[in-house]
Amino acid sequence: MKACCLILIAFLALSSSAVFAFDPSPLQDFCVAINETKTGGVFVNGKFCKDPKLVSVNDFFYGGLKQGDTSGPLGSAVSPVTVNEIPGLNTLGISLARIDFAPKGLNPPHTHPRGTEILVVLEGTLLVGFVTSNPENRLFTKVLHKGDVFVFPIGLIHFQLNVGYENAVAIAGLSSQNAGVITIANAVFKSDPPISAQVLTKAFQVDKNIIVAIQKQL
Repeated sequence: MKACCLILIAFLALSSSAVFAFDPSPLQDFCVAINETKTGGVFVNGKFCKDPKLVSVNDFFYGGLKQGDTSGPLGSAVSPVTVNEIPGLNTLGISLARIDFAPKGLNPPHTHPRGTEILVVLEGTLLVGFVTSNPENRLFTKVLHKGDVFVFPIGLIHFQLNVGYENAVAIAGLSSQNAGVITIANAVFKSDPPISAQVLTKAFQVDKNIIVAIQKQL
């Protein structure tokens, strides 16, 4: 009886780890993603696998990761390199992004629902931080300089602000082929259709006119 219980516990533990895993572990050398399969294929993690015989070196390459346009109101630009840019990333559980900042530019508070982020500063000075979940909502923040590295745990709200007077550049590695991004201000004030002003005024404890003004500005 004890042996049966131990086997059941082990099985549940393995099942749990499978259910809560994020990107699947590859069972082959590669699984280059394609969006359609007229010739047939295997569907893995949201993508079909290309016939290995048709795979080329360009399936593992992305050219031109150049400076983004930072002329917008936030003064920042994110240039992602996910499975959508490099099909060969499919099932490999990794991606990256280049982040450019104008002086005082901000990559606003956001989360990555499917990946942890590790950031390395290539140029400039960045104030970075993340906030833990309820009820503590503890802020971890630090000023980073060229060559510094910082980690943002999966799912937590985080940000980067250029506190210098020159342009800044950072590279972010993510533990998912497509970590996703939820920009907090956009999700709350720019949803389609809009979240009821009654909900937002009560949530933020402000006048309705403030909510409407923010929605119009975004």
